[in-house]
Amino acid sequence: MPYLTRSEKSPHMVTLIEEAIDILAFVGIPIANQTERGLEKMAMAFLAVAGVTEKWLDAKGFEEQRTLRSRDILRFYNANFEENLSDSSYDDIRRKDLKLLVLADLVVKSANNPTAATNDGTRGYALEPSFLDLVKSYKTPEWQNKLIVYLSGKTSLKDQLERKRNIVKVPVTLPGGKQLEFSTGQHNLLQKLIIEEFLPRFGQNAQVLYVGDAENKMLHLDKETLTELDFFELSHDELPDIVAYNAQKNWLYLIEAVHSSGPINEIRMLELKELTKKCKAEIVYVTAFLNRLTFRKWASDIAWESEAWIADNPDHLIHFNGDKFLGPYKE
Repeated sequence: MPYLTRSEKSPHMVTLIEEAIDILAFVGIPIANQTERGLEKMAMAFLAVAGVTEKWLDAKGFEEQRTLRSRDILRFYNANFEENLSDSSYDDIRRKDLKLLVLADLVVKSANNPTAATNDGTRGYALEPSFLDLVKSYKTPEWQNKLIVYLSGKTSLKDQLERKRNIVKVPVTLPGGKQLEFSTGQHNLLQKLIIEEFLPRFGQNAQVLYVGDAENKMLHLDKETLTELDFFELSHDELPDIVAYNAQKNWLYLIEAVHSSGPINEIRMLELKELTKKCKAEIVYVTAFLNRLTFRKWASDIAWESEAWIADNPDHLIHFNGDKFLGPYKE
């Protein structure tokens, strides 16, 4: 029998699942890229280990002798959430449902037998004591203060997986302090993020020389500097979305913002090389994406000796080949 979707479960069950997801999000479990079913099962596993079927104040841990094996958790699903899972699917508990919670130290995987092997049937899952204390305060006046204390000094699993870095941000220079206003749309949002997030991290005092959006192809243009650099004819149809210049290094960034159209592929790079062959600056080719899903769609097309940047993980670049981490390539 197929499982019931969340909308088909009782309102009380749905509320508990949504509250469980809420708690997990607050403590830094990455939920943005999870499927709805994956999130639901992770929430149910959390509720099972905590023993919560009514109030969060009822949550229990090892001291209350609350340790559950994988099969116990499956039975909790079936008994409390109208699931119909067979015992043969118990391995999903370890591999999927509780994986992130164990990695984040929210759940202890062998609370009653720390040296137990992975396939040892005596292993029992329990909430980590400080997390248990936090969970019991959910929806009470103490929650906010306890959450602050709990998170203090911790690096969340979300941040660990994103591997955020303490990169010094350098302001992006617009001549005369000009403020750009983009029209609405995903493509223009990405261009805004390139200017506000990519260039301060990787542009290193870069000055924006050209930006065009869907409604105004010449939203911003520093024609004088581009002419000094012997950049190609500005009315040309092959303009990239953003052009920025680092005068100190003499690097010219040609940046494509990919939403529905393609990245800088080998053909596009060849066209840009031909158009910039007289340019006095060295060229850095960058393709930017809003998220990994869009990046995966176009990854196989990206040209070698170029850079890829993903806006929802802004501290990192993906470098396509070569002997440099970032910079222009000389023939």
